Amino acid sequence: MSTTEESPDPGERDLAVTESAAEQALDLLREKEMDIDTAGLRLYVQQGGCAGLSYGMRFEHEPEEDDGVYEHHGLRVFIDPASKNYVEGSVLDYEGGLQGAGFHVENPNVVSECGCGESFRT
Repeated sequence: MSTTEESPDPGERDLAVTESAAEQALDLLREKEMDIDTAGLRLYVQQGGCAGLSYGMRFEHEPEEDDGVYEHHGLRVFIDPASKNYVEGSVLDYEGGLQGAGFHVENPNVVSECGCGESFRT
């Protein structure tokens, strides 16, 4: 069963999304000609990387039946039940710059990260 929640208070344990991350993701969804009323960004955690876990993201046309669905600044974010525990309290941001642009998850649950910042341990 999916739930829709508005942008949480940063002090809550749900995922928060910055306005810049939402705008960037919505622009990419539009470029892919996906319906922003039903499509969204899937955020998940998977085994891998030198620290043990890594984030994954992809665009999907609709959520799975058991996904949590969170809406922030017009962007729908889909999170499967197994990943939810790892990303609770996190902030999804988009950073641009000379070092490279991309989405970044600021996760208070992380105990350590690898040197390249691609994987983490909780």
